[in-house]
Amino acid sequence: MTYSPITPNDINVLTEIVGPDQLTTTHADRLLRAKDQSQHAAKLAEVILFPQTALQVAEILRYANQRCIPITPWGVGTSLEGNPIPQYGGITLSLERMTRIIKVHHDDFQVTVEPGIGHKDLNRELARFGLFFPPDPGANATIGGMLANNAAGIRTVKYGASKDNVLRMQVALADGRLIHVGSRSIKQSAGYDLLHLFVGSEGTLGIITEATLKLVPLPQLMSAVVASFPTISAAIETVVAIKASGLDPAALEFIDPKQCAILRDHAGVNLEEKPTLFMEFHATHRETLEYGLQELLQICNDQGATGFRATTDHAERAKLWQARHHAFETLVRVHPGKTFVIDDVSVPLSAYPVLIAYIEAQLAEHDVPAYMKGHAGDGNIHVEFPFGDAHEYDRAMQVNDRIVLKAIELGGTCTGEHGVGIGKAKYMQAEHGQALAVMWAIKQTLDPNRILNPGKIFPPDFFNG
Repeated sequence: MTYSPITPNDINVLTEIVGPDQLTTTHADRLLRAKDQSQHAAKLAEVILFPQTALQVAEILRYANQRCIPITPWGVGTSLEGNPIPQYGGITLSLERMTRIIKVHHDDFQVTVEPGIGHKDLNRELARFGLFFPPDPGANATIGGMLANNAAGIRTVKYGASKDNVLRMQVALADGRLIHVGSRSIKQSAGYDLLHLFVGSEGTLGIITEATLKLVPLPQLMSAVVASFPTISAAIETVVAIKASGLDPAALEFIDPKQCAILRDHAGVNLEEKPTLFMEFHATHRETLEYGLQELLQICNDQGATGFRATTDHAERAKLWQARHHAFETLVRVHPGKTFVIDDVSVPLSAYPVLIAYIEAQLAEHDVPAYMKGHAGDGNIHVEFPFGDAHEYDRAMQVNDRIVLKAIELGGTCTGEHGVGIGKAKYMQAEHGQALAVMWAIKQTLDPNRILNPGKIFPPDFFNG
C-alpha cells in the first residue's frame, strides 16, 4: 500500500481544522508517541494532532482519506502489542485532550464520556455518586483505548470486559461520517450489533469519539484474600473449584512463585515464594462476606493450601492490588537492560489446568526464563519472557508460539485482553480461518483506502495483497 507523505499544505489544512496549538511536528513530541509499552520497535509519525471535538476528528479523517494519509489513534500508550505504533508514519491522532465527562446518568447507572479520559480518573469522579466503571486493566488506560482493545483486567471474572460494559458509542468513520452505534437502553435488539463491531477493532474501522458506559454501585464491603499452595497445579485446581462452588469473586488472580518472591522483596508485600492466588470479594452484608470467606477457606484447605490470609482493611487491600498492578514494572526494574515479550492467551476455564501444565513443561524443556501471572478466574494467563539479545528473543518467541497455538487448540484465543496489534497478527489465520477474510471484507468496506491504523490485526499478506 502506498501512502501520501505529509506536505506543508497538509500541515496548513490540518492546522485550520484543529488550531495551531493542537498540532506538533517536533521530534520530541513524535518520539514520545512512537511506541507503547511492548517490545515492538518505535515508529515516528510525521505529525501529531490533538483534536478536542468529535467534529474535528471527523474532519481530520475526511481529509486524510481524500489524501490517502495513514492515521493511528493514540490514548496514553499503555498497550502491550504495538497497537498505537504508527507503522506507516502519517498522522498520530492523539485523543488525550478529549477528557470530558459529558453526563453522569446516575439514575440509570450510566455515564457518557469522551475517549481520552483515564479510567482511574473517571472512577475518582464517579465515586461522588457511589458508582464505578468496573473494568480495570491496571494502568490508567483511556476509555477509548480500553474499548478499542476490549481491555479487561482483574475484575473481568465478575463484571466482564470492556465490551460488556458499554452501551452506546459515537464513532468517526474513515470518510468523515459521525455515527452512533448502540443505545442507552440495556436491552438492544434493533439491527446489526455495530457497537461491538467497533469494540476491539483497535481503530482499524473507525475512531471512538464518545461512549456511554454501564456503571455499578461501589461495593459496601470488600475483602482481599491471599492463598498460597505447594504446587502450581494445586493453585490452578483451586481456581476451578472456586468457580464451581458458586462463590462470586470480583478478582481471582494467579501469580507464580518467582514473581511472588520479587513482589515480596521489591514491593514490600508479605508473600511466600509459592504459587499464589490473589482474590477479592464484594458484598452488601457482612454476614454474606464472612460466609463466603469460610467457604473459600474450606476449598483452599481441601486443595492443600499452605497459607491463607483475608483482610477487609482498606490500606492493606490497596497495597496488595497496587503490587499486583505494578508487577510488570517491578519485573522491569529487577531485570535492568532486559526487554520483555508478554504473552496474553486465554482458554475456557476447564482447559486452564491443561494450558498451565503445558506452559510449565515448555519452559522446563527449553530452559527459557519466564514469569507467569494472570486473570485465572476467566482463563487468562500472561507469560512474561525477559530477553537481552536476539538469541534470547528468538528462544522466547519459539516457546511463545507454541503456547499461543496450544491455547487456540484448546478452544481459546491468541489474545485475551491486549488486542492483536502487531504481535498477534500472525496467529489470526490459525484462530479464525475463513472468518479472517470476512473481517478483511468489513475493513475494506469501511476503510477502502486503508488509512485507519494500518499494519494492525491483519497479517502482512492481507494488508499488502
